[in-house]
Amino acid sequence: MRRVLSRGLPLLFAVAVVLALPLGLGSGSLATEVLIFAMAALGCNLLLGYAGLLSFGQGIFFGMGSYTLGILLTQTSLPMPLVLVLVVVVGAATAALVGWLAIRQTGIYFVMLTFALAEMFYFIAYSVPSLTGGDNGLLNVPKPPLALFGATLLPNKTPWEYYTFVAILFLIVFWFMRRVTNSIFGRTLLAMRDNPERASALGYDTNRLKLVAFMISGAVTALAGSLYPMMTGIAPLTSIDFFMSELILLITVLGGPGSLVASVIGAAFYVIASDWLSSLWPRWLLIFGLLLMIISLYMRGGIWGACVGVFRYLARWRAGGRGGERTQP
Repeated sequence: MRRVLSRGLPLLFAVAVVLALPLGLGSGSLATEVLIFAMAALGCNLLLGYAGLLSFGQGIFFGMGSYTLGILLTQTSLPMPLVLVLVVVVGAATAALVGWLAIRQTGIYFVMLTFALAEMFYFIAYSVPSLTGGDNGLLNVPKPPLALFGATLLPNKTPWEYYTFVAILFLIVFWFMRRVTNSIFGRTLLAMRDNPERASALGYDTNRLKLVAFMISGAVTALAGSLYPMMTGIAPLTSIDFFMSELILLITVLGGPGSLVASVIGAAFYVIASDWLSSLWPRWLLIFGLLLMIISLYMRGGIWGACVGVFRYLARWRAGGRGGERTQP
């Protein structure tokens, strides 16, 4: 029973976050942004925290999701569910191409290759303004209602209605990623991360595992990217540039690699802290940089790692106190 409860705690945490954001934040757009970047961090964490792959190409998948949805909604009349399915397929296919090229190298060469691919996709998007809008971005992206078999499930007319739509997708993605990371595939990724030579010697095709991880990560990140232009009404060129890759990676490291709960915490911390600090001082990035330095120096496992360390210390302290009481005459 305790094991079942422990497995269900992360999903309960995700539900609690979805319910708490509307209560703690007065802005539906801000709450929606937290969940969007939490989804993107979930995809990045599969590569960084579980497969041990430091990829600077996550912005490729985020941008491909944004442009795919923007193009389909502005130039076709496809229903929303089909559009989202196509976004996931395009994200997985793009990740398969990027992963197939990137996994040929390891270490710093892998990092540089993903960085080069990110720059290449950025300039491709910049060079085809007829599709992407170029430097101006893809404008007037609509926010159609979620309809199924002719019945409107969510009108998506208000920010909180759209938040509900994004929250449902977020919970589905979180549940799916939990199944992936807790499966044999997820455990094999951890083994490959910790000792790739031993995993290869045991007969595992490490390149195939990396490629599958890339495809899942790309599909999830593309879905997150597709939700962003519907919130803002524009698919900007910045959604596919290097800064987006850096931002998604930063959020993942902030929360803590190797934990899906940490990805959600990292996204909430970044979005809320940046919004609050920017309202205090135009040069808020200086303050945020100091916060990042503190987390990097004293929270090596991210915010979630620091929280786990505090919980374990308190548990040992309580156990020690109770044991001392029992030994007294």
